[in-house]
Amino acid sequence: MPTEIHSVKPVISARGLTCAFGQGKDRFTAVDAVDFEVADQEIISIVGESGSGKTTLAKMLLGLQKPTAGELLFLDRPAAKGAAHWRLIQAVFQDPFSCFNQFFTIKSQLGAAFKLFGKKFSEEEKRCRIDEALRAVNMEPDKLEGKYPFELSGGQMQRLLLARVFLIEPRILVADEPTSMVDACSRANILDFLLDLKKQRGMTIIFITHDIGLAYYVSDRIFIMHRGRIVEQGPPDEVILHPRDEYTRRLLNDVPTLGRPWFARSKPNRGISEAKESISGFS
Repeated sequence: MPTEIHSVKPVISARGLTCAFGQGKDRFTAVDAVDFEVADQEIISIVGESGSGKTTLAKMLLGLQKPTAGELLFLDRPAAKGAAHWRLIQAVFQDPFSCFNQFFTIKSQLGAAFKLFGKKFSEEEKRCRIDEALRAVNMEPDKLEGKYPFELSGGQMQRLLLARVFLIEPRILVADEPTSMVDACSRANILDFLLDLKKQRGMTIIFITHDIGLAYYVSDRIFIMHRGRIVEQGPPDEVILHPRDEYTRRLLNDVPTLGRPWFARSKPNRGISEAKESISGFS
């Protein structure tokens, strides 16, 4: 359930942020001069169809794609480089198998996360913290001993990404379609864990999604992206119930209703049960 935002100072701010590929007639602008701010402990959903620019925007936030123009600040400062930046911001991606090396064991790769910290850990400390992270995502550490990524299911691998987030405890988490490759039950569990991270550890979360139902139920604000631009942004009730942009209205018209208005809510406080209903029924 979205909660009160605790800080006026933005953790992320962008001004004229642009990313283009190619030159001349082949130039393609994936993100086109967007402006936005994300407050501390806020849940933002960036919604748009494939090719809208939302994943390119996520890569710029993560430092994986360099902006062509504009300004991107974290806590009022330019992004740090390398490990310092990834200690601040981490990601959960759509395809968890692409995030792990298939030739190294699961536990050895989780252990590599300790390189992001500016201090040394003993092998015993690493083992204890890895085991704690695995149990936090309902995985038994002993059953993963000597296991490789290709030996696990997609849902298990997605939970391992969440275990790595638990280990690092970043201030900002970018979740890029984290539930799109798993079954409905796993989707609900993943969403539950992400919202618990926000609540218990004060994390700021940015969801990248095509699922406007999920965005409505879990977000403090929604950004609608189309052709590289943020065409509409605001609180969920404002964007979804009273859309101003024609593209937002088109997205809403494409949502299956299952015989009832999918956005109807009987209580003012949104909860995880409604969010689970959304991601199991409308994604």
